[in-house]
Amino acid sequence: MAQKPSLQIAALATSAVRGLEIVATRAPQFATTDYRYCGLLDARGRHWIAQAALHPAASTALDAEVPILDQLDIALREDRIGFDVMRPEGTTELPTGHRMVVYRELPGKPLELATLHAGPGPAAELGRAIAEIHELPAALLDAAHAPVYDADSYRRRRLAELDDAARTSKVPPILLARWERALEDVALWHFHAVPTHGDLAAENVHLSNGTVAAILNWSNAHVGDPAADLAWLYAAAPEESLDTIDEAYAMGRSLPPDEHMGARATLYSELAVARWLLHGVRLDDQEIIADAEVMLHALARQVADSGPIGRAELVVEEIDWVEASAGSSWSVSGTLSPLSPDDDARLPSAPGTSPVGSPGDGMDVTDEIPAVGNATDGAGSPRTPGTESAGSPRTPGTPGTAGTPGSAGTPQ
Repeated sequence: MAQKPSLQIAALATSAVRGLEIVATRAPQFATTDYRYCGLLDARGRHWIAQAALHPAASTALDAEVPILDQLDIALREDRIGFDVMRPEGTTELPTGHRMVVYRELPGKPLELATLHAGPGPAAELGRAIAEIHELPAALLDAAHAPVYDADSYRRRRLAELDDAARTSKVPPILLARWERALEDVALWHFHAVPTHGDLAAENVHLSNGTVAAILNWSNAHVGDPAADLAWLYAAAPEESLDTIDEAYAMGRSLPPDEHMGARATLYSELAVARWLLHGVRLDDQEIIADAEVMLHALARQVADSGPIGRAELVVEEIDWVEASAGSSWSVSGTLSPLSPDDDARLPSAPGTSPVGSPGDGMDVTDEIPAVGNATDGAGSPRTPGTESAGSPRTPGTPGTAGTPGSAGTPQ
C-alpha cells in the first residue's frame, strides 16, 4: 500500500462486502499510528468507511471489537442506549496480513469540545449517553469476551503500568511518587465496576442536531472504573459545561455519586502520559518516546506544588502541550490499548486526536493537545459527578481528550 493506498483499500473493500460497487473515494482520508481510514462512495450513493490496521496490535483490536459491537447492537435494539454504533459489514485481510473492516458511515460529526455549554443541549446529552454506557449490564461485555475487572484488580493493573513506566527511567520521580501514593490509597478505590467505553475522546463521539448520534471505537471496552470515561471531560471540557455534564450523568445512573471518582479521573488523566511513553517503548518509536518525555517533564512542573491526588486542593494550570511536545499530538482511540503492561495484543490508542470529520483512532500530528489541569473543590476533595461544584475549579486532568491522553484508556 505504498502508492495510492486509498485506491487499493477501495479495491479490497469490494471483496470484503459482497455486491459492493465502489465508484469513488471521499473524506475522510488519513492515517494514524494504528489505522488508515478511507471514505468510500458506492454506486447507490451510500457512504462507507474502510478501516485498515497498520500493525498486529491494531489488527487484533479490530478483531476484538467485532463481538463487542454485536452486543451493543443488541442493546440498541432493546433501547438500552440511544446512540448508534458501528456495524461491520465485511472484513478482509490486507497484503500485510493485517485486518481491514468495512462499515457504513455513522451519522453526525465529531464533537468539538469548545461548543459544549451549560444547560440543555450537547453537554447534557453527553452526560446522559455516558450514563447509558455505565448502566449496561456487565454480562453484555462479558458475553463479548471483553476484560472484566473489579476495583482491586483494576487498581493492581494500573500499579503494574506504573512499574513498567518506572523501569524506563524516563518518568520524573515526583510523578512516580504522586501516582504510587494515589494507587496505594485504598480509600480511593471503592467503586462499582461497570461497562465502560475505555477510550472516550471528542473524535469518538458524533453529534447530530445537538444530540449524541453515534459513539465509535469500542476496541478498549471493558468492565471497570466509570471514572475512566469521564476523565477526558474533566480535563478538557469548558468549565461552564461540567456541572451540566455531571448532573445529566448523575440523573442517568441508578447508583449514588462516587465521592472519589474525580480523584481517580485525575490519576487516569496523568497516567495517560506514561501510557503514551509505554506505547512508544512497545513500538520502539523514538519520536513517541521523546514526545512523551517532554510531556512528562511538563506535567511534573505543573504538579510540583500540588498536594496528593484526592487529598489536597490542586491548582488549575494551562499547559500548551502542542508547544511542549514540538507540535505532535496523540489519540486516545484504538492503539495505546489498556491491556496489561505485558500484553501487547490489544494495545490502546496513544495520545492525540483524529482530524474533525474522521472516525478517528490513533495519532494525528496536526491535532492540538489540550491543556492539563488539576483541581479540587473548596473542601479539598476532587469534583464528583452529580455534586455541587459552584465556584470550585474544575477537576482532573492531564492532556485531555480531543488530542490528549485524557481518556487514558484502561487496563485490558
